[in-house]
Amino acid sequence: MEKRVAIVGAGISGLLACKYAAARGFRPVVFEAQDHVGGVWNHTIESTRLQNVRPTFEFSDFPWPSSVEDMFPTNFQVLDYLQSYAHHFGLLPYIKFNSKVISINYVGESDDQIRSWDLWGGTGKAFGCQGKWILKVIHTKDNFTKEYEAEFVIICIGRFSGFPNIPKFGAGFGPEIFSGKVLHSMDYSGMDNAAAADFIRGKRVAIIGSSKSATDIALECATANGPENPCTMIQRTVHWALPDAYAWGVNYGNIFATRFMELMVHKPGQGLLSTVLATSLTPLRWAMSKFVESYVRWKLPLKKYGMIPKESFLGEISSCQIYMLPETFYDKVENGSLALKKSQNVSFCEDGLIIDGEHHVKADIVIFATGYKGDEKLKNIFASPTFQNYILETPTSTIRLYRQIIHPRIPQLAVIGYSGSFSNLFTYEMKCKWVAQFLDEAVELPSIKEMEKDIETWERYMKTYSGNGKYRSRCVGGLHIWYNDQICRDIGINPRRKKGFFADMFQPYGPQDYN
Repeated sequence: MEKRVAIVGAGISGLLACKYAAARGFRPVVFEAQDHVGGVWNHTIESTRLQNVRPTFEFSDFPWPSSVEDMFPTNFQVLDYLQSYAHHFGLLPYIKFNSKVISINYVGESDDQIRSWDLWGGTGKAFGCQGKWILKVIHTKDNFTKEYEAEFVIICIGRFSGFPNIPKFGAGFGPEIFSGKVLHSMDYSGMDNAAAADFIRGKRVAIIGSSKSATDIALECATANGPENPCTMIQRTVHWALPDAYAWGVNYGNIFATRFMELMVHKPGQGLLSTVLATSLTPLRWAMSKFVESYVRWKLPLKKYGMIPKESFLGEISSCQIYMLPETFYDKVENGSLALKKSQNVSFCEDGLIIDGEHHVKADIVIFATGYKGDEKLKNIFASPTFQNYILETPTSTIRLYRQIIHPRIPQLAVIGYSGSFSNLFTYEMKCKWVAQFLDEAVELPSIKEMEKDIETWERYMKTYSGNGKYRSRCVGGLHIWYNDQICRDIGINPRRKKGFFADMFQPYGPQDYN
């Protein structure tokens, strides 16, 4: 049986999947819709910076160049870093650029056969059954469509592009009655810098959203137009945003990226001792959350502008909602260039927006920074309605993946990039190491029922700690060491990566620990 591996996407996860698959002797084919590697980093606004401190967002075997000294590198530096990684490891020959995968279809095994299996793929192996995938690809440069075959597919299309989440409005209350321009942050980020600057110059801009992209765009608009044409940022849910990398002089990694911190959390598949420790240490976990919250509230004028989040800081970490605040953000609020509003109900009028049915916000441009429908984007790539239903069983369900990588009922396929952590590059690399070992038959899977049981334990963890229904984000950030321990055991390496008990327990874990 042939062992052809196809990878969809050449962003961070696609590059990692390609590198580790090739290192195990495979010759993958990577289909990339754009003409460059880097994924969403090709489409960021001019002021975007990395959300992680540089050492935590790093390939384990390819450090940042010494020329990059910024603690939070710019988007240009990140993109250069990713492109250098692709060149250094010789990944470009594997990539077909300007090649957009329209759909993938599994053939050779019927739905009834797949439902009858006790083991994943019938044998528990990556290439164990007789089926194969047909990938329909449009080559955009020449505008022709071609089908490719592969025995294994790795989907690396990411959650933060391509399928914008646009809020729905009742008849007569939506964008159709607005005389200005309406767009999604995806469209704004897709403009070149000069076009974006010209688009917002001298305009009253209203931004709906509370994510990092909303914050960055709001600051960019406020900087461009000043108090003469203030920008308004309207948020439904206020999130904790960090002003710097330390809380009361303590690095966040020393607080939240250690094994000691994870002792305070009830973990999926934990034993009796872990249960007792997590229960007994709950007050300490609460105190550590308040420690950080007190610093952020002291550092930033949150109370003055009514921007204190309702969710705890640790609840936000567990749902991957934390982000770094641009340094001058509240300076723009103080000088009147940026207005912050909270609202559960926003509707359009001819010259702007109505907040909560009574407050009027005048605007020339409205930008939705309301995220993406990543789950539906993944679902829609499958030609089979059966597999579509497996991926997204209900509108409120999560994508159910064993080890956050493979679906128990979809054979010969892995998904990278649909669960995040405090550093996505870090997490994606661990997943790709696991996938490469699995392709080479060095990882043994449990039965389908056991995999589904393991998925349920992670579901319960996410529902318990994420709060406000945010567990749908598939975040492992609150337990990234515990998660990596499972990856390490699966691929046969020691999960204890530090020298000595105290270092292993109290020092932060980062990419270099897994080199």
